[in-house]
Amino acid sequence: MKNIVVSALVASAFLAGPALAQDKVMQKPASDQTGQMKAQAAGTAMPTSTGGMGGMTMADTATAKIRFVTATPAEVTSSKLVGKNLYNKQNETVGEIEDLVIDNGKTVSGIVVSVGGFLGIGERYVLVDPASVFLHRADDTLKAMVDTDKDTLKNAPAFKYDKKSS
Repeated sequence: MKNIVVSALVASAFLAGPALAQDKVMQKPASDQTGQMKAQAAGTAMPTSTGGMGGMTMADTATAKIRFVTATPAEVTSSKLVGKNLYNKQNETVGEIEDLVIDNGKTVSGIVVSVGGFLGIGERYVLVDPASVFLHRADDTLKAMVDTDKDTLKNAPAFKYDKKSS
């Protein structure tokens, strides 16, 4: 259940970026039609000026009321991105999306990409700016693309990444 919630939040944050060029209009909840912000308990995400929640927050217990959102067909879940090959303009596979880095519980600040290696041997990780990854959907297939070559990714600064750490 935790993975589903995190995946949904990560995907919505990732899709707010310029790569998909989509604008989302947030609706205020029916209980808050006045537009005034109410004080939140300490350790919770504060509403943003657009009326949405600020993001996930580290805390000892959940203190904010649950809210539900509606996803548009253009949105992508993180489970659809993780494990996808990353292609360049020449349609060559240049890496694989391993994970997403979330900053302050609300913004995808990096995409972890594995490069090089064969069957996991010699593989290394780099962190790519989400704005440099473009998504293309055709015939119900999602394709992730970047404007680079294999050598550039192989020579990029390494990102220390351990799949098993929490």
